[in-house]
Amino acid sequence: MQTRRIGSVQVSAIGLGAMPMSIEGRPDEARSIAAVHAALDAGVTLIDTADAYHIGADEVGHNESLVARALATHDAGSGVLVATKGGHLRPGDGSWTRDGRPEYLKRACEQSLKRLGVEAIGLYQFHRPDPGVPYEESVGALAELLDEGKILMAGISNADPAQIRLANDVLGGRLVSVQNQYSPAFLSSRPELDLCTEMGIAFLPWSPLGGITNAGELGARHSAFTEVAAELSVSPQRVCLAWMLATSPVVIPIPGSSRPETARDSAAAADLELSPEQLARIDAAL
Repeated sequence: MQTRRIGSVQVSAIGLGAMPMSIEGRPDEARSIAAVHAALDAGVTLIDTADAYHIGADEVGHNESLVARALATHDAGSGVLVATKGGHLRPGDGSWTRDGRPEYLKRACEQSLKRLGVEAIGLYQFHRPDPGVPYEESVGALAELLDEGKILMAGISNADPAQIRLANDVLGGRLVSVQNQYSPAFLSSRPELDLCTEMGIAFLPWSPLGGITNAGELGARHSAFTEVAAELSVSPQRVCLAWMLATSPVVIPIPGSSRPETARDSAAAADLELSPEQLARIDAAL
């Protein structure tokens, strides 16, 4: 599989977003673990999770624990970069809240370390800015965690260009990734993607398919993907991810999946090359 860089680490050009395995509508654990194993079999070496990916208030870290179990039961599990996040919370009533206090982020990181069963987290990301806490203070906690060796790399999520620059300054030039929403249905993060390209920082689009899991839905909204997919005899979702990879060498999509077949299909996008004409046709349709 094609690889791309996060910091000093080479990872698969397509990652796996594990969130659907632990939130509302989640499948049984056996299917989720089968999906992780299918992704690993296809060459995926990046899995994104977070302590907030759960439903009930009493199951914080559900997704991290599930990912840890899946990796422990596969021969390739030790070679995967696990990216987790802190700073988002789910009280259990369906809402999402935020806590960007440095002391909270440090405690959250310690708990994530235990759930993942590692001495240092490969990539730890500040999940979402907290309007009640100065951004530099939240990111400062990640700088301290780096210095302490609790995390190996630091990233941020749901950030704007000013926050990207500020985070890199606070981290002393050690910011390695930005994870923002980006898809054919949500192109608003293009300025952040362009800035990451300029800075040489990995850009991890979350929900890269726009939350669309049905090929018919994707085609109805963006017919160019369906047209190109028909020409290549692949799924529109695979074309969408290949198009995204072509936008910049720093892009590493992390499509969510909880089914082995969708995990395999997404991973195959890393080796799908679209022609300049096909790319231009898709761009013109967006």
